[in-house]
Amino acid sequence: MGGHALVQRICVFCGSSSGKDPRYAAAAAEVGTLLAERGIGVVYGGGQVGLMGVVADAALQAGGEVVGVIPKHLMRAEIAHHGLTKLHVVADMHERKATMARLSDAFVALPGGAGTMEELFEVWTWAQLGLHAKPLGLLDVLGYYSKMAEFLDHMVVEGFLGESSRDLITVSDDPEKLLDAFARHTYTPVDKWAG
Repeated sequence: MGGHALVQRICVFCGSSSGKDPRYAAAAAEVGTLLAERGIGVVYGGGQVGLMGVVADAALQAGGEVVGVIPKHLMRAEIAHHGLTKLHVVADMHERKATMARLSDAFVALPGGAGTMEELFEVWTWAQLGLHAKPLGLLDVLGYYSKMAEFLDHMVVEGFLGESSRDLITVSDDPEKLLDAFARHTYTPVDKWAG
């Protein structure tokens, strides 16, 4: 599983709301546009609301591929986006996450709530366990993830997380640098139990 990652599609985890500061939405639009300009497809939760919709709309407007994955029960709540390149309607949240992971070559979390955290932590855990070799990143818009990055370092200090596992997540406030890191990513198997 060595070598550099070929990133053709990136899974974007982000909020179904836009947050209080309009700069969150501006950053989401920048990410969608940047991915399209680099010829990288977007895989995301399929909604047209919040940061989810902003990323999708920006990528589409820039001529990019956007693939949504939404469970049946969220078709109304998250207001499914019907202007996408492709929309997968799946049975439940488990199938949504598995489908998004299968369709993606990398994962990035923009600001979001509990769902965004849960999606990120699941794919991070899968990487720790060697179930995939795809790069992971946090886009630290306005310092949104700075306290989380500190906490991840704290987990290492306290002996609950190995440094190699911590290093699986790249944190940057610059989407271009994050994408460049993804392009340079090489996978080194992590022995979760080695510390």
